Amino acid sequence: MADIAFAHLPAERSGMRSYAEPVNPDFDLYRLSEEHDLLRASVRDFALDVIAPRAPDIDETGEYPWDVHEALKRNDLLAVHVPTEYGGAGADKVAHCIVIEELARVDGACSLIAMVNKLGTTGLILSGSEELKQRYLPLVASGEATFSYALSEREAGSDAASMKTRAVRDGDSYVLNGTKAWISGAGVSTHYTVMAVTDPDKGANGISAFVVHADDPGFSVGSKERKLGMHGSPTCEIYFNDCRIPADRMIGPEGTGFKTALKTLDHTRLGIGAQAVGLAQGALDATIAYVKERRQFGRPIAEFQGVSFIIADAGMKIEAARQLVYVAAAAAERGEKDLTFRSSAAKCFASDVAMEVTTNAVQLFGGAGYVRDFPVERFMRDAKITQIYEGTNQIQRLVMGRKLLG
Repeated sequence: MADIAFAHLPAERSGMRSYAEPVNPDFDLYRLSEEHDLLRASVRDFALDVIAPRAPDIDETGEYPWDVHEALKRNDLLAVHVPTEYGGAGADKVAHCIVIEELARVDGACSLIAMVNKLGTTGLILSGSEELKQRYLPLVASGEATFSYALSEREAGSDAASMKTRAVRDGDSYVLNGTKAWISGAGVSTHYTVMAVTDPDKGANGISAFVVHADDPGFSVGSKERKLGMHGSPTCEIYFNDCRIPADRMIGPEGTGFKTALKTLDHTRLGIGAQAVGLAQGALDATIAYVKERRQFGRPIAEFQGVSFIIADAGMKIEAARQLVYVAAAAAERGEKDLTFRSSAAKCFASDVAMEVTTNAVQLFGGAGYVRDFPVERFMRDAKITQIYEGTNQIQRLVMGRKLLG
């Protein structure tokens, strides 16, 4: 197994420049650092060695890949985003995107293991008290704890502010009742960041965020959804039936939960973009190898102009998507306050590219692309969700339009 040393990631450990520091724009805008290149090579070796042989079986059985989970944990890939002051690797946001991209390049479901953990903990990092961060983030950094994110409900998806899950103050506790839907990692994660209504008269300003433990009384997990793709990543409803939690598990002040949810998505949509780039690149890798070998009319089909144009367009659009994701991630690392347009654009464009590239990959494989003997149909099925979760691409276009039009 390829082992990954993360000593080169944190700026505190190696002198690696942080994007929060002044930069030379002529250098940083157009190419990654040597440390980022080394990270990519390490994660790619890991993914090819550990995940690629398992990917078809994970997809076929739909079972959660605990062996991959443990390998990610051993190699500090389970929560690379956790800051060093809490025992984490302290990877910058570009580095995190590289990790997700390279994992998704061989299997989308396995990339979700790390993605879900970041999604579930970003609100805590952005808005949680220092006491709450000290309580949970070291556990996440060590792999002892993993987090999922619980915002959506069946009737509150794109319109998340209309959620019905309630949290009522009762002395030193809050009592939660309601249901959350489409929760990635449900049943596997040990902790959940949950948005619930604490003051129904205040609309979005009456929503608060909480940390819920999987073993809290009154918390339960429903059956797994039967999904088109991402079979190795469980998605379930979660239920709160008089689920009592201590009041000190609230993330940020009361009524700020929806703002925390939106800030979280501004950061984590970059991971969706990176995942989409990885899925598209994996499909393109497989397609290039196939069209060079597949012969029709006495020559490899790669020599036909129509095929070469599809390959060229795929490579061009993947690289454009990759750069859009990286520039947005660098902006997030610099601490730019308004990330909404950049993150929406990166997620939307990259996921549309992923769907186009993977669909064309299946087409170039012909009949072979429609069967599970080759990976491109899995990449296509996995790519579809990137256009849907963390805000559909129609919502992303609505968000971008509002930003541009003021």
